[in-house]
Amino acid sequence: MENTTSQQVRGVSAMAAAMFFLPMMDAIAKWLSVFDSLPPATATLFRFVVQTILTMMIIVPMTGFKSLIPVKLWGNLFRGFLMGIGSLCFYAAVKYMPLADAMAVFFVEPLMLTVLSALILKEQVGWRRRVAVAIGFIGTLIVIQPSWELFGWVSLLPLGTAAVFAIYLILNRRYGTVDTPLVMQLYAGIGGTITVLIALIPAAFLGIQDMTFAMPGNAMSWFLLFMMGLIATIGHLLITHASRLAPASLLASFQYLEIVMAVLIGLLVFGDFPTPSKWVGIIIIVASGAYLIWREGKKRETTEPAYN
Repeated sequence: MENTTSQQVRGVSAMAAAMFFLPMMDAIAKWLSVFDSLPPATATLFRFVVQTILTMMIIVPMTGFKSLIPVKLWGNLFRGFLMGIGSLCFYAAVKYMPLADAMAVFFVEPLMLTVLSALILKEQVGWRRRVAVAIGFIGTLIVIQPSWELFGWVSLLPLGTAAVFAIYLILNRRYGTVDTPLVMQLYAGIGGTITVLIALIPAAFLGIQDMTFAMPGNAMSWFLLFMMGLIATIGHLLITHASRLAPASLLASFQYLEIVMAVLIGLLVFGDFPTPSKWVGIIIIVASGAYLIWREGKKRETTEPAYN
């Protein structure tokens, strides 16, 4: 039987691999919007469509068509709605902002999750974690401030993504005990697809260019759109696999590898690199989030019963 340490190493490896792949999806979305003039909403739509098809192709051969029906249908579709809104916001942001800047602002999500857990789940949040949240938001303002001067309201879009993703994670806690991860991922894809399709309708009448649909103009664009969906599917399956092998408190700190990858990709592909002030903000956000993760782990150690 595999020992606990070996399982955790495999879990951490899976999480690290997911953090390696997922920023590539965001970089592809930026590339398509900047160099292929493809609206962010179009890239978002294809990302969810491909994810849905690929996930269904995994589920049906494994467990049959009956397993496609979730226990919590509307709850899981709402999760997809949140993912759809969050992805629309983030892909619109990276069209204009450096990838690392958008990713750094998004990583205020653990801080928001702490606040929302107290408000929605009525979890107790001590003064130390409240201070960490406040400091983390100061770091976010440091990152946003120069971006606001350059990009205006667009610089707040990753903040919106962080907010809806925090709610998405809270719903994962609620529905993860009754539906399988694959089914939850399938309906996140379906809900996301429906959300983007609905959003395209008013955008067309209002003339919001970034929220319109456009057919890809060449084979490379089609390939990159498929790769977005493939990376999303692989990345989230790796996260699901990691969650089964290692504690969430251990895995959460490895999420910050995504910022490292975003910086590297932004530098190599787009020639972007965070300014010194933004590095200060990024370090503050990461340190605050890491502290919250550590405190959560200590809290569970003291509240969970020990078994001999």
